[in-house]
Amino acid sequence: MRHDLVCHFLLYSLAVNYAVLIVWFLAFVFAGGSLRRLHGRWFHLADGTFNAIHYSGMAVYKIGILLFNLAPLLALYLMGKCG
Repeated sequence: MRHDLVCHFLLYSLAVNYAVLIVWFLAFVFAGGSLRRLHGRWFHLADGTFNAIHYSGMAVYKIGILLFNLAPLLALYLMGKCG
């Protein structure tokens, strides 16, 4: 398998995943009330529980990005296979 193809894939995947994370964070910060009302129709959650679920989800997503995108990309760069 071509290493430059894998490097480009991991780099673009990293960028897309961080963009999703940033959009999720911005939606949570600026439209948090609307999101609570929308989800409140489906699930009866307290505000603290709603916040904890979203912060936990963002943390797990970020760890996944670091583990599955950034770490392999850095390993390839350190081995000299990218660039």
